[in-house]
Amino acid sequence: MKITTFSRLAAMLAVLGLSIPAFAEDDATLFMSRANARIAKAMRFQNRWDGPTTGVKISQKRNVILIGSDLHDPSQSSIASGVKEAAQTAGWNLMTIDCWGSTSRHAEAFSRALALNPDGIVVAGIDTAAIGKELAAAAKKKIPVVGWHASPKPGPAAGLFANVNTDPKEAAQIAALLGVVESKGKSGIVIFTDSSNVYAMAKSNEIVSIIKQCQTCSLLAVEDLPLADAPKKMPDVLAALVKRFGKKWTQTIASSDQYLDLMATPAASATLAGNSPQAISAGDGSELSYRRIRDKNLQIGTVPEPFQMQGWQLLDELNRAIAGEKPSGYENQSYLVTASNISYHGGAKNNFDPDNGYRAEYKKIWMK
Repeated sequence: MKITTFSRLAAMLAVLGLSIPAFAEDDATLFMSRANARIAKAMRFQNRWDGPTTGVKISQKRNVILIGSDLHDPSQSSIASGVKEAAQTAGWNLMTIDCWGSTSRHAEAFSRALALNPDGIVVAGIDTAAIGKELAAAAKKKIPVVGWHASPKPGPAAGLFANVNTDPKEAAQIAALLGVVESKGKSGIVIFTDSSNVYAMAKSNEIVSIIKQCQTCSLLAVEDLPLADAPKKMPDVLAALVKRFGKKWTQTIASSDQYLDLMATPAASATLAGNSPQAISAGDGSELSYRRIRDKNLQIGTVPEPFQMQGWQLLDELNRAIAGEKPSGYENQSYLVTASNISYHGGAKNNFDPDNGYRAEYKKIWMK
């Protein structure tokens, strides 16, 4: 268990080569006005296609491999489902390799994929820094690689033709601003993050920046709790936070819904009894998060990712790479789900699946 103060977070980020952005002092009323406007924009219906309309026709069958850091993780399972659906539409063969949550398997899995000489590789949840040598080997063999959550930033990255994800900073800003708006600027906030994950740290870094702009908010602590250890450590972490902050702790903002899954267990609820801080997640939009928001149980919002649509984009980017074309440059905008709009864009099925016709749009690009 490790509670990290703001100053300790800065030191931790410096080690990782990250920094806390400078924040500007702002008039409190103006800040709240801007926060409300940003939240309203993030909750707008996404029923208009804003992605690519031109690209590469699919002219032949391809063999592609998807390597997941943990395909039993709900997010990665959904990504794999999207890639599979798109591959079936394209008439491509798809093979999957699961690393079962073990980072030590990433390099070996990638080497195994390379040995099969596929036309392309998709990596999901695997940091490019961990497979640098393998990515170089893929480039040497002219096997293109695209990634999902393989780098904090969307678009081309080291060794990747393209990386697909929602901008973590934008997602974090929206989650933090929802916390500010819901508390009317009076929140006492604990942030959950994972310093072993650059993507999670990009989120928590931005959440801190936003909260520090709220003159009447209190940033109580940043809890560095690796997701791999969270199931075992969360009970003690929650007990320590309640003891330390009591009623001052009014909100939790997490880098992932998985932390809130653990805060919603019966044992955790008993620990939080009488305290019950509101919870918001800067990702991922899990089925459980939708259920909690709908049932008004702990969680009031999440910034989900359109996993199925991202799966189609991954295949489209790979098709462009194989053809020697440029990446599409497409980046889906963040979307905020609360109880007021949870019924839309796949919400009835407890996921975020935009009603923007992306399947038909990609088919227009691919098919003759």
